[in-house]
Parts: sequence; structure tokens; C-alpha cells
Amino acid sequence: MKQLRNGTTRRWDVPHGLRVAPWQQLSPPQLFVGSFALLVLLGAMGLRFLPGLYTAQGLTWLDALFTSTSAVCVTGLIVVDTAKHFTLLGQAFVLLLIQLGGLGMLTFASLIIVALGKRLSLRAEASSIVSSDSAPHIDRRRMTLDIVRFTFLFEGIGAILLFCVWAPRIGMREALWPAIFHAVSAFCNAGFSTWTDSLIGYQQSPGTLIIIMGLILAGGLGFLTHEELFLFVQSKIHRRAFRFSLQSRLVLITTIFLTVATAPLFAIFEWDNTLKDLPTVHRVVNAVFLTVTPRTAGFNAIDYGAATDSSNLLTILLMTIGGSPGSTAGGIKTTTVALIGLLAWSRLRGLESTDCFGRSIPEETTSRAVGLFAIASGIAVAGVFVLTTTETGAKSDLIQLMFEAASAFNTVGLSMGITPDLSVAGRWVAILLMFFGRVGLLTLAAALTLHRSQITGFRYAYEDVVVG
Repeated sequence: MKQLRNGTTRRWDVPHGLRVAPWQQLSPPQLFVGSFALLVLLGAMGLRFLPGLYTAQGLTWLDALFTSTSAVCVTGLIVVDTAKHFTLLGQAFVLLLIQLGGLGMLTFASLIIVALGKRLSLRAEASSIVSSDSAPHIDRRRMTLDIVRFTFLFEGIGAILLFCVWAPRIGMREALWPAIFHAVSAFCNAGFSTWTDSLIGYQQSPGTLIIIMGLILAGGLGFLTHEELFLFVQSKIHRRAFRFSLQSRLVLITTIFLTVATAPLFAIFEWDNTLKDLPTVHRVVNAVFLTVTPRTAGFNAIDYGAATDSSNLLTILLMTIGGSPGSTAGGIKTTTVALIGLLAWSRLRGLESTDCFGRSIPEETTSRAVGLFAIASGIAVAGVFVLTTTETGAKSDLIQLMFEAASAFNTVGLSMGITPDLSVAGRWVAILLMFFGRVGLLTLAAALTLHRSQITGFRYAYEDVVVG
């Protein structure tokens, strides 16, 4: 259904008077959530019934659903060792789920429509990651093609670079598949690895960590920012004027700030702890890696179970922030945090509007950012609370459960080692957190709203409330 300015609604892309299939009556948010749910279920069925996926006994229904959700939601939490439990075919199937989940089924559907020379439907345009208000200069049809182009470009370059780094170390044949797998997993911010200890064995391989970090950041910037960076380069070549959208400016500045501000803190917290046996240069590279991987890739180059509480708490904060809108990353997004910070700064200065780079941000947008933060915080706290009631074993303490819940909800995949030991109830909690975190709180809320109320000028009388 599409809501018109007068408050009425109509069906999407359907001429008046024609009968439509049930799926055609779904709103774009409902279709988006439904596509991920369908992909998760298909993935679980594939993990259960496809032959040749396992080196030993296959997964139970619950573990298959957990693994499928983790892959489709590009999280990376695992209940079985991907390196040992899956055959090459099984790892390839998991990688397929990661790729489909990272880009989204609707992106592939739109790509097929565009490739056939058709015009994107109203529903496809409404499901696009590009807002006409935030980026009116972006062609959505071209954007759909560029999303796939950028994805395979970054993944291809990453795979080649990783192969060049790993081939002299483990051999050309042994390096080929891990290079492809890790390049896709890193760009999609999935965190799955073909190594049992993830990247701990590559602590002293700066090339590996730098390449993985580059892929993580590229995947987490968002496709709108990719498109604008590409257009910016084109404008320089052709000597044309170009202005970045406010969204891309906030994305780039916030990403740089978070990396620069938190890397020294990780170095301080872990210099004489998990990084104490490394040379100085490797300590610095690993400290930077510690600030990049929580947002929201999930590769670990240290044992988080042995990390300091300060590092783990900082990691939880970074996991909560996550990547940027329209990216493969999770979290509440960099722009949300930036808007809340700008809103607070404006109020401290006594300004009614929130301004940035000579632009006033709509009050509706800042209110949505605050609401999203509040809802996300509430779900995360609820997840931790439920886990404290289901995981009563001696191996689980509060910081571990907070870490696990934040990792699941923000689709990160980092763990302090308790994921395989989660109870049945705990695994269901993690599955729900991963799904909610991936489809997005606002999208999920919109999908559950089957009928929109008509827009009217009615409001209740004002009554103030004391705050603070």
C-alpha cells in the first residue's frame, strides 16, 4: 500500500480494479522483512537437507536455523566450527547465504529488472537504500547496478590481495579459497572465517589485517557514500563541481573519528595484555584492527575472553554504533550517533534547530534518531536480561552475556567464547536478536503496521512534564 498526501492509501504498482496476489499487497518494509525471513528459512532447510555439506554429523534444526540466521544477517556467531565442521561445499553454501544477506534479496531482484531494461517499480524504489530527500542527485536505477559493481569490485580486489599475502605463507592452492571466503565475509561484515581461531594466527601479518580492515570499512560506509565518492572522482577528472550529501559527510567524519579516537584506547588497554608478545609495529596495527572489527565485522585477532574489561566495554560501545546506513553493517548506525550528538550540542547552545555544515536537519529526523536509539537500547537490555535468566552456568558472567547480546543484536559476530555453550533458550534469544538487528528496527516497526492512520490536523492539548 502507498500512502498519498491526503491520507488515503492505494496498492503498489497495480492498476485499479485488477486482482493481485497476496505478496503484491505487501508494503516495501513488509516485503523487505519477509525476504530476509524467507532466505533464513531456505538457508536452514539447505543446511539440513543438502548432501555433502558436513565433514561429520549434520546440524540439528535449531543449529541449522542459528547458522542460517547468522549468515543471512551477516553476523558471524557460530555454534559449530566453520573450518572443521563444514566441507568446501558447506562453506560455499554459507558464503552464498552471506552474499545474499549482505546485499539483500530485493537488491538482486531489482538488479534483474534493471538488467532486462525494465523500469523499477514503485515498490522497488520505495525499498531502495537511497532516500530522495537525502540524495536527490542519485539515479536509483544506476545505483542498483553500481551496488553490485562496487560489491564485486571490492571483494575481487580484496581476494586478490589476500591471495598474494597468503600464498607465500601457506601455498597457492591452499590460499585461494580462504582468500575468496574472507574477502566476501569481510566486505559483507559477516565475520565468518575458514580458520578455527579466526585471524588470531595472523596477528603478526600486518598485510592481512590492513586488507581485512579496508574491506570492513568499505562494506560499512554504505553504498550511497560509495556512489558519491565515485561521482566525486568523476567530477575531479572532468573538472565539474560536486557536493557531498550531508549523510555522506556525517558517515565519513564519524567513521574517521571513531577509528582515530578509539585506537589509542585499545593500545593502552591491551598493550601489556593480549598484545604484549607482539613487536611494537604489530601492536599498533592490531590496536587499529580492534577498533575497526567491532563495526560490525566480527573477525577477532585477539582472544576477547582474555581481554580487559575496559576493552570489552569499549568493544560493546563500538558494536552498538556499527556501520552506516545502506551498508552491509549492523548497529544503530554512525549517522544516528552523529545526529544525537548534534542535537545535544544544539540544545546546549540554546538553538531550536539542529544544524550541520550550513544545513538544518529536520526535527522529524533527529526525533527518529533518538527514538531508534531508545528502542535499540531497550531491546539490547531486554536481551541481556533474558540471557541472564537462561544462561545460569558457571561459564557465563554478566560482561560475557552483555558482549554476546550486543554482538548478536548489532550483527557483529564477536564472542568471548560462550556461543557454543548457549542453552536452547539462549540460542533462540540470539536468533531473534540477530534477525531484529539485521532487518532494522524502523523497517520492522513499519512492516508490522498493517494499516496507517490517516493524516489529520488533530492533536491533544499540550501539558508539560518536568525532565531531570
